[in-house]
Amino acid sequence: MNVDLNCDMGESFGAYILGRDAEIIATISSANIACGFHAGDPQVMNRTVKLAHDHGVSIGAHPGFPDLLGFGRRNMDCSLDEIRDYLTYQIGALQAFCTAHGTRLRHVKPHGALYNMAVGNASLVRAIAQAIARVDRRLLMVALAGRDNGHMAALAAEEGITLVFEAFPDRAYTPEGTLVSRHLPDAVIHDPEEAAARALLMVTEGVVLALDGTPVPLSAQTLCVHGDNPQGVALAATIRRRLEAAGVTIRPMAGGRDESLARDSVGAPPES
Repeated sequence: MNVDLNCDMGESFGAYILGRDAEIIATISSANIACGFHAGDPQVMNRTVKLAHDHGVSIGAHPGFPDLLGFGRRNMDCSLDEIRDYLTYQIGALQAFCTAHGTRLRHVKPHGALYNMAVGNASLVRAIAQAIARVDRRLLMVALAGRDNGHMAALAAEEGITLVFEAFPDRAYTPEGTLVSRHLPDAVIHDPEEAAARALLMVTEGVVLALDGTPVPLSAQTLCVHGDNPQGVALAATIRRRLEAAGVTIRPMAGGRDESLARDSVGAPPES
């Protein structure tokens, strides 16, 4: 059994430092790097790509709405054409830094409000997949694991894109399988042991316990730890330790049209 452990990174901006990227990098297998719209800037993007490449961590773009003040967590009324262009712009920027460092971009994970708005929204899922496809169809697309996995995967596949499903050990869930709004109490989990126990349940049982205790089935190939969580380093380390103790292998997400994406980097899955 294996799973990817990813983290949202590169979220500092100018003189403002957010997250402990240099510490958490050793515990994860994939990095989702902010592309300058909700967080990050060219210097931060460059440093974070280099950091991930130097540690053999798979690199993904983390594009969001143009909303620095709201950290990309506010819904925006944008047309699908605008969203496609926002994504193309951001993915292309991070892809350029990957090329500069002699590595390859592997996946795209929409950020914040854009990510959440796509849940159950067929038109938005298709638009995101189209934006990714026009940059590079080999890129994986990351989406929230839930009851609609099959339908969302089929929509992305029609655009030539493979969907990878994600779960969040450090976030609370509703009984419907969506993430609890950050505006509500207990939406974010800070206790590393609690998050690790949730991660183990997600991977080995395919279940997450909702805020009211309801067991919600999900199937996820990657788990996310938020870099802006003050306990992010401890969360990632504890989750990894608990999973590996249970016999789970941590390795980058793989798949898509070109399986070599996961085989030509450090830490790639072994040949079967």
